[in-house]
Parts: sequence; structure tokens; C-alpha cells
Amino acid sequence: MGLFNRGHSGLKDYVQGATYWQVAIALLLVCAMVAAFGDAGREILKYERLAIEDGQYWRLVTAHFAHLGTTHLLLNMAGLVLVWLLVGRYMSRLQWSLTVIMSMVAVSAGFWFIDTYMLWYVGLSGVLHGLLLAGAIQGFRSQPSESAVICAVVIGKLAWEQFSGPLPGSESVSGGEVVVNAHLFGAIGGLMAAAILWRSVSDRRSI
Repeated sequence: MGLFNRGHSGLKDYVQGATYWQVAIALLLVCAMVAAFGDAGREILKYERLAIEDGQYWRLVTAHFAHLGTTHLLLNMAGLVLVWLLVGRYMSRLQWSLTVIMSMVAVSAGFWFIDTYMLWYVGLSGVLHGLLLAGAIQGFRSQPSESAVICAVVIGKLAWEQFSGPLPGSESVSGGEVVVNAHLFGAIGGLMAAAILWRSVSDRRSI
């Protein structure tokens, strides 16, 4: 193979291999766009139970892209990049898209049907927990030891939050109350997505 063809092939493989980053980039852009609208945008887009009861159903989706402020936004954006660095390579663009949707649905449904005292919420942190857990589970196919450590950390963090509250210092850093149930609901959504994806891959291999 000539040098030109070899270089072209290598670039093509790199681009194809990095397509899973497109989902992360899309999420980052949407969050940044929402943040550009400032406080007014957050008020219109946040999860607000009473407003949803009045028919403003878009808040069930848009709440995940709104943030308390710049610090909260940057923390979640950094968390998203970290998730992709750790487990992004384990799933395709389509698989990540499904996981994002299921994690969002799980958080919003958890607030609506279970944590009914939650009157308002903003942030991507619940979804991030779902993405990290789902990605780590998929990673068991190729990196079981690394994935086991990530899963253990996520589960340990969730357990701490449910029994002892937010991690020390997390609220002061984020600039507001940390809604730990969002993390739990998001992780459940990620677990459900991972189960579906694991089963679908196993079914294809068995045919």
C-alpha cells in the first residue's frame, strides 16, 4: 500500500473510531446554548412540577440541559468529558443516544412518580451517572477489571448519597443543592439501557 493510501486509510479509521464523541459534543453544545439564555432561559426550561402539571411538558426534557450557573455548567461539562474519556469508546453513537434518552426519561419519571416532593430541578448530573454506569457495563466485554472498578465507584457513591447525603463539599462547589435522587434515577436508566444493549448484542452473536 502506498504512503498516500495508507495515510488516507488511517485518517478514515480515526474518524470512524471517534464518531462516539459526536454525542458528547452535541450534549455540550446544547448545554452551552441553553446557558447563553441566562436566568430567563433556566426559568423557562427547568423541571418545575407545577408548570408541568399545567401542560409545560417540554420541561421534562429541557431541565437536563439547564444549569444553576456557570460553575454548575462547567462541572457537568467536565464530568461529561471525563465519562467519555473513561468509557466513551465502548459504545457506538446510536447506543450512546439510546442511553442518553433512557437516562433522561428515568430521571424525569423518577421525580414525577416517586420523588413527588421535588418541585424543581436542573442539571445533567443525573444523566451523567446513567452514562457512566452503562458505559462501564459495556466495557466488561473488553476491559473487565477497569469496568469493575468504575462500577464499584459509581455504586459506592450512590450508596453514600442515599444514606449520608451529598459528598462533602459538592454543594459548595456546584453553587446549589445537590439532588442525589437524580443520580440514582439516572443510574437506573443507564442500567436499563445497558441491559437492553447487552441483550441485543448477545442475540446477534447467537444467530
